[in-house]
Amino acid sequence: MAKLRETGDSAVLDKPRLRKSERREQILLELRLHPHVRINELADRFRVSGETIRRDFEALSHEGLISRAHGGATAPPHGNYPGLDERTGAKVEERERIGRRAADLVREGETVMIDSGSTTLQLARFLAFRGTPCTVLTNSLPVAMALGHGPAEVLLCPGHYLASESATVGTDAVEYLERHNADRCLIGASGLSADGPSETVRGFAAVKRAMIRRSATAHLLIDGEKFDRKGLAKVGTLKEFGSIVADREPEGDLQAALAAAGVEVLIATES
Repeated sequence: MAKLRETGDSAVLDKPRLRKSERREQILLELRLHPHVRINELADRFRVSGETIRRDFEALSHEGLISRAHGGATAPPHGNYPGLDERTGAKVEERERIGRRAADLVREGETVMIDSGSTTLQLARFLAFRGTPCTVLTNSLPVAMALGHGPAEVLLCPGHYLASESATVGTDAVEYLERHNADRCLIGASGLSADGPSETVRGFAAVKRAMIRRSATAHLLIDGEKFDRKGLAKVGTLKEFGSIVADREPEGDLQAALAAAGVEVLIATES
């Protein structure tokens, strides 16, 4: 509740303090308007300590949403990674094969988590086409729309809307996923190396990590062009996955690392 604060001969109405998630959304909004934000300025604005803002920065940086800078933070560089629309129009046949093969993994009545991506969108389309009854938690608006007219019950994560990916990210999305359990998650990645999958799109790595934590089994959907590539943020280790679904066999160090981690490689062949 707002309170009156005395200032000399007048009284000023203090606004209530923002909740943690609201404060972090305001920080992200500020970085869309300005290239750099400072700890002391935000602490004054939100009427919290500088240490509280530092913790906000640490959490947002861990999620890949900001980059830490001396005395403040900046928006992370986007680089040249293509957006969802551009990726969806590339390697269509390979993504369709992977999506079709991954749909075989989902059993009737299961609860599954599906993240945002061009390959996972193909998975959603095949699940809808087959009419697989299941419960799906997703941070992807296109995935939700693909499944929304079939028998699947779809739960869409709240959070900060990333327009270039038609997806939600951030603290609210991660906290929402952490409140649920799933039989399996099916996620994509920007790259896959012997160190594990990694992600370039800001905010996606934290969402993927939450899905892995809350699922009994994790599956990675990835095309062979991304083998032996590393994105900006590490998603997890190979041992956290039950299988990868790809359009071709991995080779060399990656193949050896997958075998050592006990990860099953499922090859999506032409139907």
